[in-house]
Amino acid sequence: MRSFKKYFITGLLIWVPLVITVWVLGLAVSTLESVVPTFLSPQALFGRDIPGFRVAVVIAVVLGTGILAANFLGRGIVQFWENILGRIPLVRSIYQSVKQVSDTLLAPNGQAFRQAVLVQYPRHGSWTIGLLTGTPSGEVASLLPGEHVSVYIPTTPNPTSGFFLMMPRSEVLPLNMSVDAALKYIVSMGVVAPAASAAKKSTPNE
Repeated sequence: MRSFKKYFITGLLIWVPLVITVWVLGLAVSTLESVVPTFLSPQALFGRDIPGFRVAVVIAVVLGTGILAANFLGRGIVQFWENILGRIPLVRSIYQSVKQVSDTLLAPNGQAFRQAVLVQYPRHGSWTIGLLTGTPSGEVASLLPGEHVSVYIPTTPNPTSGFFLMMPRSEVLPLNMSVDAALKYIVSMGVVAPAASAAKKSTPNE
């Protein structure tokens, strides 16, 4: 019975990551394919299904949009489109919120999620890993005593949910580990410790 349990767990350790990986990739592909309109489907264009065609269409559209928006004419079109969306009450709130988040996370020169840090949370003496997302600004910054930084604390084992904290910079300890290594450490609930050789030296001031 002990051998059965040992071999069964070993099999699970091999198959569970593989199955979840395939499932996530399949979900991503199906999500991308769902945004392609029917008239651009391979059935409408060629009369038969072509695996991966819709994904290629999405990639081509995104790449083409990026190339267009990189020139003066394209920026004017984007600005005109954003002005139209900005005049629709409900759409304006959703679009501007999503755009602000995406600009912060995806901007090449952005600092969001570029630094893993160690903080005391949820109480003094209890430590956890967080991700530096920037610094408070505006009215919030004017009301905070001293210099503060913004930190996102991911939950375990699902890092897509978490807590947003504004903490004194002096209480945030920078880590040499990369953000990828920190996320693996969080998702594995501390089981997969980051290797010292994979460390990435940086500070919150960067």
